[in-house]
Amino acid sequence: MSASTEGNARAAGYTPHPYVGGRTAALRALAAWRMRWPGAPRVIVLTGNPGSGRSRLLTGFLMMCDPEYRKQLPIDDLDPATVPPDLPAPAVPSAAGRTAAQVLWLLADHFELAAGRTEDVFAELAARDEPVTIVVPDVDQAGPVRAAEEATRVVREVLTPLAATETVQLLTDVPRELATELAGALPASQVQVIDLDAPEWADPKGLVLHAETALDAGSGAPELPYTTDPAARRALAEALAARAAGSRLTVQLAVQSLLMQPEGFDPADASQLPTSVGEALDLHARRLGADPQTLRLMLAPLAFAEGDGLPVQLLGTLANAVAGRDMSQDLADGMLLAAPFIQPVEPSSEDDEDGTGEDAETGAGAGRTLLRLMHPALAEEIRSGLPDVRDTQTRIAMALLEEVPQQDWAQADPYIRDHLAAHTLEAGLLPQLLTDPGLFAHADPVTLRAAIEAVPLEQLGAPARTYLRTAPLLTRSQASATLRAAFLESAFVEDGLAPYAEALHTRGFRLPWRTLWSVPLAGIRAVTTGSVAAPGEDGTAVSRSVAALLVPEGTPGSRTLPAAADGAVAPRDGTGAADGTAAGEDAGAVNGDGAAAAGGRTALLLHDLRAPEYVDADPSQVVQPSEEDRAAAPLGFSRGADYLRVWARADRRMVAALVSDSPVTDADLSPDGVLVVATERGVTARQILVAAPPAAPSVPAQRTGTTDADASHGLEGDHS
Repeated sequence: MSASTEGNARAAGYTPHPYVGGRTAALRALAAWRMRWPGAPRVIVLTGNPGSGRSRLLTGFLMMCDPEYRKQLPIDDLDPATVPPDLPAPAVPSAAGRTAAQVLWLLADHFELAAGRTEDVFAELAARDEPVTIVVPDVDQAGPVRAAEEATRVVREVLTPLAATETVQLLTDVPRELATELAGALPASQVQVIDLDAPEWADPKGLVLHAETALDAGSGAPELPYTTDPAARRALAEALAARAAGSRLTVQLAVQSLLMQPEGFDPADASQLPTSVGEALDLHARRLGADPQTLRLMLAPLAFAEGDGLPVQLLGTLANAVAGRDMSQDLADGMLLAAPFIQPVEPSSEDDEDGTGEDAETGAGAGRTLLRLMHPALAEEIRSGLPDVRDTQTRIAMALLEEVPQQDWAQADPYIRDHLAAHTLEAGLLPQLLTDPGLFAHADPVTLRAAIEAVPLEQLGAPARTYLRTAPLLTRSQASATLRAAFLESAFVEDGLAPYAEALHTRGFRLPWRTLWSVPLAGIRAVTTGSVAAPGEDGTAVSRSVAALLVPEGTPGSRTLPAAADGAVAPRDGTGAADGTAAGEDAGAVNGDGAAAAGGRTALLLHDLRAPEYVDADPSQVVQPSEEDRAAAPLGFSRGADYLRVWARADRRMVAALVSDSPVTDADLSPDGVLVVATERGVTARQILVAAPPAAPSVPAQRTGTTDADASHGLEGDHS
């Protein structure tokens, strides 16, 4: 199949695809792939120059693959060889804005896999009896942070293993340099690369049709001599296509330019027709009597915009920063000049992504309108024309920082909170930014984590490393900003960064707890709270509240109990008996059950309940709260494999929700509200602050045999 089939299709009288408007050769190849035609490749890699139309082609093909959408198409009028069979729609996990791990777990969720690790996803797909069809579009737009080069990770960590899985029929569109890498990993008989700029796949007649349709007054274009007269329209379309060197984007920009501002355009003057995206910009400016460089400076903030687009309120500030001068008059006079190249974006429901309603309270997100450039290739053209991209990003980052009121991230525009890290990453300044715990809590954890992971670990300070290890928990729990602050507060204490933990209590958050201490002690079998008589400063015995930790025998500072007790401490009836007779019957007492399950003898280690220090006392004298004391306490708790909920007994209102990044081995809550939690990593004590009930994070369904070492999975949940 090649471009020669284009003419044959038209000669046969077939209707062009109403969305694609051509590309018959490529559509035939894709249809053969979908129907698994004999000799068709199992993997197709679609590529081409930016603006070649590969996204449009893939979208048009997927229209025919969707059983519902194809009912809206004139299927019977199309070339039958371009129409895929009427089968269930393939899985289409778009890579746009997503990390490699997010793309993979979208697939796992789509196919309802029981995989707990990334490698398990490929293994489960390989074990399927029937092949699965997967289409991964928009790989060039992968990742929440442009400078992190997530597209490469998607190809290497997702697409290459998928392509190597014999039960997977894969179609994807990727940049040319990555297409070569992906195809090179497979036997030639299994893969086909369709390069839309190569002669055998080029579609010059389709490009003419694309231009002619865009110029047609019947399709919405203004009534002009070259939009209402078919002959003039056809002549101009042919001239545009001939000059554009196969670039659909160049034709699109040229048509938008002359239709939005037709004054001064002579269709007979070929010099007014662009040969590239950059020339489309410059010709438009000159035709309207403007300086092309001024137009590029006006658009430059959008060329650096992250996420869905730049809030219009920030356009002037960043334009001034990029230009190094006041651009307000240029912007006021030139928005019509820039209009053909700008696309407004509807604000999404994710603007207040943490679900706290903080934007509604502060007004930070009120009335936000987002703007972005028409195409990523337009952004690359503008960026490439700047003398120093890194310096430009530095000026943008500094300007964004100045827009944070009193450096209070709660009041900052959501764009600044979520994307400042991406700008400072490309500026080479991200490590210097990662010192404010308030930013850690307020920023979108998927975006911030992606930016931090792009920095070599040795360049990160201690707070950033703490954030990095906590980020899977933040994304997995889909926690609000307040709960993110709470989880980070505990993580800072765990890592010996108490000042950062304390700072979060001064940032306006109503945290559900204050972390009192944390001990990185492995092997804890069980915990309980209680009191014990211990020597005071003057040598006299004083009662101290303690956490009694059941640990492996030989743990420094621990004391082994008599063998008959098998690790028991005083039962909760408050009698002070230590013979172990009742302890084994009480579900909350520290007893020998953990030792029996794990094998080996155990010992007790006493830790002050409220202070970061151990207590030297006889563990057999620990007195636990009685059941009456516990029943009378204002708080109770329940727990699962890796989460706990603390609730008020009076009205069953939840006052704290804790999700752990490692399995919980045991937990206890003292009558005065100190929650002691032991995990595989260690033990941490938190004073529950009853007056500050947070919203609960979601608790995803648990997968077995997993760790939290995988990459972020964002809004789809962290399946690691």
